[in-house]
Amino acid sequence: MSPTPLATQADLEAALQRTLDPAQAAMALRRASARVRKHCRQEFTLVENETVTLPAGGRVLYLPQRPVVIDDTHPLTVVELFGISNQEYEAVEGRDFTRVGSQLTRGEAWWAPTRLMGWPYMRPQGIWAQRVRVTYSHGYSEVPDDVVDIVLDLASMSMTNPQGLRSESIDDYSRTFGGETIGGPQLSADQKEALRPYRAGAFTVDPVT
Repeated sequence: MSPTPLATQADLEAALQRTLDPAQAAMALRRASARVRKHCRQEFTLVENETVTLPAGGRVLYLPQRPVVIDDTHPLTVVELFGISNQEYEAVEGRDFTRVGSQLTRGEAWWAPTRLMGWPYMRPQGIWAQRVRVTYSHGYSEVPDDVVDIVLDLASMSMTNPQGLRSESIDDYSRTFGGETIGGPQLSADQKEALRPYRAGAFTVDPVT
């Protein structure tokens, strides 16, 4: 199932100031949203209580999706996995790690990362296990306006040139389409710069099913 588009048909019709075919509008918005999500490596829309297994092994663990949502109905659960048998240890915020945004730091700042102590026996305190299973919620209850604007720009280009043509001619009328619409709308340099605050680093994430 495709993720929810980052803008609505009503938004797109308002931007283009005309009524659109629902199927064409849905396809344009889906493709535009996919472009933005792929570039930023972010879902944007709210995802509740997702469980992922992350590669770790260092002192700092970065949750791949932002912003992190934590409240009474959206808890953060962090479980370190050890060895082939996947022996588990639940790490507790404030006791085993500190959190700033999506960054989880193991141990205390004044502990040397190579000091041997803690659980399991002879385990380096201040170092995450090689794999960590995290259950957390992330995303926005409302997609930021600047992200919506870029999705609408891309979707509008797609509606203008749905077949990705370089040019078309009808009798004595002809027109040439902008290069950014050929082969599907592409993010411009300005749009990529506008999305830079939302772009995450590359992470390898194995969803838990």
